[in-house]
Amino acid sequence: MAIPVEEAIAALSTFSLEDEQPDVQGLAVLLSNERYATNSPIEYSDVAAYRLSLGEDTKAINQLNTLIQEGKEMASLLYTYRSCVKALPQLPDSMKHNQADLYLETYQVLDLEMSRLREIQRWQASSASKLAADMQRFSRPERLVNGPTITHFWSMLKLLDVLLQLDHLKNAKASLPNDFSWYKRTFTQVLIVFCVESLELDFALLFPERHTLLRVLPVLVVLATSSEKESESLYKRVKINRLLNVFKNDPVIPAFPDLHLSPAAILKELHYLILNHMGTIRAEHDDFSIRFASAMDQMIRLKSSDGVDNDWSRDIKGNMYDIVVEGFQLLSRWTGRIWEQCAWKFSRPIPDSQQNPTTCFDYEKVVRYNYTAEERRALLELIGYIKSIGLMMQHCDTLVSEALWETIHMEVQDFVQDKLDTMLRTTFRKKKDLSRILSDMRTLSADWMANTSKADPEQHSLHQETEEMRQNTFYPRPVAPTAAQIHCLQFLICELVSGGNLRKPGGLFGNSGSGIPVEDLKQLETFFYKLSFFLHILDYTATIGTLTDLGFLWFREFYLESSRVIQFPIECSLPWMLVDHVIESQDAGLLESILIPFDLYNDSAQHALTSLKQRFLYDEIEAEVDLCFDLLAQKLNEIIFTYYKSCAASTLLDSSFTYACDDGEKYFVKPLRFDAIFKLRRVMVLGRTIDLRSIITQRMNKIFRENIDFLLERFENGDLCGVVELQQLLDILELTHQSISRFLELDSYSLMLSEMQENLSLVSYSSRVSSQIWSEMQTDFLPNFILCNTTQRFVRSIKGIHHSSHRSSASTGKPYFYCGSHDLTMAYQGLAGLYRDFFGVPHMFAVVKLLGSRSLPAIIRALLDHISSKITGLVPKINALQEALPKSIGLLSFDGGIAGCQKIVHEILTWEAKSEVKTEVLHDLKEIGSALYWMSILDIVLRQIDTTQFMQSAPWLGLVPENDGQVKHAYSDNTPFTTLLSAATNAVTSSPACPNPSTFLVMSKQAEAASLLYKSNLNSGSVLEYALAFTSAALDRHYSKWSATPKTGFIDITTSKDFYRIFSGLQYSYLEDSINNPSKKQEMLGDSVAWAGCTIMYLLGQQQHFELFDFSYQFLNVAEVESATVSHYQSSERTKSSNFLQCYEGILEAMRKARRLNNHVFSMLRARCPLEDKVACAIKPSGAPVHRMKFMNTVSAFETLPQRAT
Repeated sequence: MAIPVEEAIAALSTFSLEDEQPDVQGLAVLLSNERYATNSPIEYSDVAAYRLSLGEDTKAINQLNTLIQEGKEMASLLYTYRSCVKALPQLPDSMKHNQADLYLETYQVLDLEMSRLREIQRWQASSASKLAADMQRFSRPERLVNGPTITHFWSMLKLLDVLLQLDHLKNAKASLPNDFSWYKRTFTQVLIVFCVESLELDFALLFPERHTLLRVLPVLVVLATSSEKESESLYKRVKINRLLNVFKNDPVIPAFPDLHLSPAAILKELHYLILNHMGTIRAEHDDFSIRFASAMDQMIRLKSSDGVDNDWSRDIKGNMYDIVVEGFQLLSRWTGRIWEQCAWKFSRPIPDSQQNPTTCFDYEKVVRYNYTAEERRALLELIGYIKSIGLMMQHCDTLVSEALWETIHMEVQDFVQDKLDTMLRTTFRKKKDLSRILSDMRTLSADWMANTSKADPEQHSLHQETEEMRQNTFYPRPVAPTAAQIHCLQFLICELVSGGNLRKPGGLFGNSGSGIPVEDLKQLETFFYKLSFFLHILDYTATIGTLTDLGFLWFREFYLESSRVIQFPIECSLPWMLVDHVIESQDAGLLESILIPFDLYNDSAQHALTSLKQRFLYDEIEAEVDLCFDLLAQKLNEIIFTYYKSCAASTLLDSSFTYACDDGEKYFVKPLRFDAIFKLRRVMVLGRTIDLRSIITQRMNKIFRENIDFLLERFENGDLCGVVELQQLLDILELTHQSISRFLELDSYSLMLSEMQENLSLVSYSSRVSSQIWSEMQTDFLPNFILCNTTQRFVRSIKGIHHSSHRSSASTGKPYFYCGSHDLTMAYQGLAGLYRDFFGVPHMFAVVKLLGSRSLPAIIRALLDHISSKITGLVPKINALQEALPKSIGLLSFDGGIAGCQKIVHEILTWEAKSEVKTEVLHDLKEIGSALYWMSILDIVLRQIDTTQFMQSAPWLGLVPENDGQVKHAYSDNTPFTTLLSAATNAVTSSPACPNPSTFLVMSKQAEAASLLYKSNLNSGSVLEYALAFTSAALDRHYSKWSATPKTGFIDITTSKDFYRIFSGLQYSYLEDSINNPSKKQEMLGDSVAWAGCTIMYLLGQQQHFELFDFSYQFLNVAEVESATVSHYQSSERTKSSNFLQCYEGILEAMRKARRLNNHVFSMLRARCPLEDKVACAIKPSGAPVHRMKFMNTVSAFETLPQRAT
């Protein structure tokens, strides 16, 4: 069944084609072929129908218009002319015999260019002759033909303006006075009066018309004052003060985009700088926008209302007409100000002493360095006002067009049917000649079909009517007068008020000798000037296009020719200067106007194709637009990325730090708005539609990847202590990604991070960060860092590097790759500097977060393999030290005291020949101890993370503590989480209104799976226990060599060479060396040696042996006994013995510290790995250790870990 048309139309009306894209561009976004239609489309051929004897005038107007069009084309050709001499080839000496052929071809090329210049000279001569002939015809005392009309006036002025522009381009300003010196100058005074009155009364609605009057007026004055007598005659009709006021108000006049005229002495720059008028312009813009929106609202209400009152409708439409006229006047005034400021800048280049570089182009002096930052902002703001007002008026063209046509129709009919009727019955009743003109005006333009009160037009002059009967009522008809009607009406009004004498004193509407009352003369003058506006109002779209055309701001042809360059750099282009100003200033009020300067490129491209008709200019504009838009996209992405990264860094910055700073407000980011820019999917540039949002998204993904790569590369060029800074910067970057992802469809941050870490494979356990961490641990951390057990930190040894670590110099990244703003970057670098000189718990948190459960097991496995290989490498070295020990080692005797014990130890430890082996053993033990302690810090961090996760998940899993401190399940079957979702699922699925119950059932099943998963991860094992079990398994292979079973079954005191004996000697040696030789302090080894030695002895079951037979421990026991013995001596002997003991105080204190450290390590080992219950644990594929699984301790038992990469 077919759908009725009415219903289909009604359904279509419910659809909205609008989107959320804001209007941040002006009107000129497409290239069109035709913009102006204010002239008569049939060349005033219909004027003859009105029988006003204007045939000669109309013919002259058409001839002048043809010459004007030809002159504009020639002016465009001359303005855009590029010298071709530089492109001609030069013959080398070897080809001199072909010189004649080259000259011939060169002549043929240049002759074509010169023919164009000869054509310009021909046109100039014919135009001057035509203009002089017209002026001479109408300047005769006797009147032979009707005219000239106002249209004729304008045509002559426009032709004179074109001649003036051509003279200015050719720098031959004297030609005009010479060409016109042979004809009478009386008619020139008429044109001068017309120009002055039009300027004073603001007769010109469009700024090009006003500039035309300003350009030709000085030339007319020169022509009219060639002698003293003619000067007196002119100044009688036009007071000199009137001319001076005109030249004062406009001392600089635009001629071409980069050329100007100066008809009077230059005054102060206050008048021309837009910056000085911005307060008034803003007030005008805001007031007009409000009143235009109000008028539009009334028009919409009027359209939607039925049976409205005619008077109310007429008032609303009349108000709309007045608002449109005011809008055109505002646009004309504002665009004219931009023209005039440009002319002022071109006439006043910046002095050489104020320009930035020592040498620059002349164009840079007048544009690039001639605009201050405030002036650029004011110019950009005014351009935005012009484009926004033009766009606002253009959007409602279909809504206001009928109102404008009806209002113009009503104005004309009210004048010709009411006001002229009154004049016919009163003022002109007995003046037949003037009455004839009034009747011609009524006959010409009266619409009697719209008159509802009188049907016969002849009755208007025959009857005496009451005042009520004389009030005519008109139908509102959207029928506007034609260009010919307006042309004839203006002529008839001029005839009426001047009587055919255009040279009468007082001007056209002066009251001298006309015999017309002042009130009637005022009505005629008002209607006369309204007529000149009607054509522009009727040609609504073309007028808006003319008034908002700012393409002249790009052109620079005169300076290209004078500078002898092909094109200027992009930094010299005024549109790009405005874009760059917005980018560099980062003014929140200008960011949404960042695309407004691209409308200048649209306008200039339109002008190049339709007015100048030069394709090469369009190609140059297009090339510059491509470059500018690419730079805009790049810089805009940098601004957006920098802003959101600064916000993220400011958010993550410690609040106590900012409050403690005196200038903490510098760490807060000034808010900027990019919402409008993020919504731009259709940016119109030179007829092309560009998805700016998509471009920003693509480049933003690229910036994020580049930033991640830079941070990883920076970490790869540093040591392991930089892991905290890396984590801070990645956290900032992740928060930045979250902030921007609210507006743009960016790639997943985890995906980008995995991609840049080269860790996309599902079976890959390695990444750039994990590889770098393990590489740093092998080459730098384990060899060169020493442990401080008290602070739980590793610090770099200051006494030398056992293994050198070669690094390339870190590349300097872009400023926004750090923390956005400079202040925030310095703050974070200061905070990161606190962690740069050590490795401890904060660094381990960063390592765990960076590696995650995927790569962390690989590091653990590699570290355990490193411990195993070091233990294997120790075996021959320990054997060498064992062989160097004496066959019999007894206990230290108390009889000899401290000195005797020291002598005995020196006799036992005869390792002088094995010093290198001893040093290597100590460093190997240091690396083993550092690795074990690194695992203990990792265990602390993982336990803390597990505890946090447990506290977060326990309430949802129904876990509660028991009295004995253990955890029990409060619910036997389900957890609170699954119970809640199950109840919600049952309630939803039982409802008949549920659209898709299967979705909720799947959700309930997923909740049960999640509960099982979290329950299985509660009992996580200990990484340290795992490491100790692995180390124990590695030691078991060398048990026979390091822990021999006594032959007698009892402890062998004298002949034992077990590992504890070796470590005891090593400990005593390096403690003694650290006291006796300050250059070999303990800082070279730290506390890691004790951790390794005690761990090996504990796992070998030699802790008690070590505590009984350690040389340092025995030395301390002897010292204690000797000290107690000294206290019983007499005073003189006690003093002597005390002084003797003080000599050993340093080594005794070092031994006490070593004993305390050893006791701490043994106590920790007993707590975490009891000897009577050796356990090991496996690690699941997720990386979580399984709690205390008992099995035999062999190396093969740990193959569940990821193998070390080969």
